[in-house]
Amino acid sequence: MRSSDYETWLERLWQGDRRAAAKLISRVEDNQSRVDIMSKILPKSGERMVLGITGPPGAGKSSLVGAITQLYREQNEKVGIVAVDPSSPYTGGAILGDRIRMQSHSTDPGVFIRSMGTRGHLGGVARSAVDVLRILEVAGYERLILETVGVGQSELDIMELADTIIVVLNPGTGDGIQTIKAGIMEIADIFVVNKADLPGAERLKNDIEMVLDLNGEKPWRAPVVMTSTLDQRGLPELLGQIKLHQDFLVQSGKNLNAVNKSSLKKFGVIGKKLPSRTLIMCGKAYKVLLTF
Repeated sequence: MRSSDYETWLERLWQGDRRAAAKLISRVEDNQSRVDIMSKILPKSGERMVLGITGPPGAGKSSLVGAITQLYREQNEKVGIVAVDPSSPYTGGAILGDRIRMQSHSTDPGVFIRSMGTRGHLGGVARSAVDVLRILEVAGYERLILETVGVGQSELDIMELADTIIVVLNPGTGDGIQTIKAGIMEIADIFVVNKADLPGAERLKNDIEMVLDLNGEKPWRAPVVMTSTLDQRGLPELLGQIKLHQDFLVQSGKNLNAVNKSSLKKFGVIGKKLPSRTLIMCGKAYKVLLTF
């Protein structure tokens, strides 16, 4: 892409043009003028917090994202979603099943859904997820949601990309020992026991509460919310807990964990071709001067 081409698309992006967002996202994902494009995007982004949704396969993450999106749209807020699916180790392709479960939002101009494969990147997210989130922010999407692939106990890259992390679990996927294992259980800001209409949901909630009690006092204790996307149970409460946590981050000055310097380097948002400049991170309070 020539400089004049992406400059035109950037001008349209500043005005909230969906097509410009899609075009620039495709270019960045394909590593075409990526550094040049993101060097224009990053200084204008970083004010919106990222909501991360993670959990094991089959926990109902996509359905939950769809339900949360519906509630935000009822508040007239625009929602940008990055949904990551696993890529085949043989063909490199990915079945983007998240879009199937969010079909009700596919024609909503206030919702932008970008599905992508991991393309071999480990950790539960795609390499270009950071880029896409910031492009959507600049395009005017007030709520940013990142949904990971179905993860196990060690795919924890989302903790470097999201401000509020929801770990989604569902009953019937293991005993109490699974609940107290280290890894993904330690990164949650909010636990969601999804499919709460199934037997064993209350027991799973009690197991999680027991683990939280063992962890002792912390400035923020992760709440456990029981939800069901079938009957909308617990969803308003979940939205309230998301707001409480993000208010806590702002008040405590801890809303600096997303898109920090280490994740910029790790996920390749910026490389050594970029000249010295100040990049504004999440909350705009965290500024990193990169001199290459």
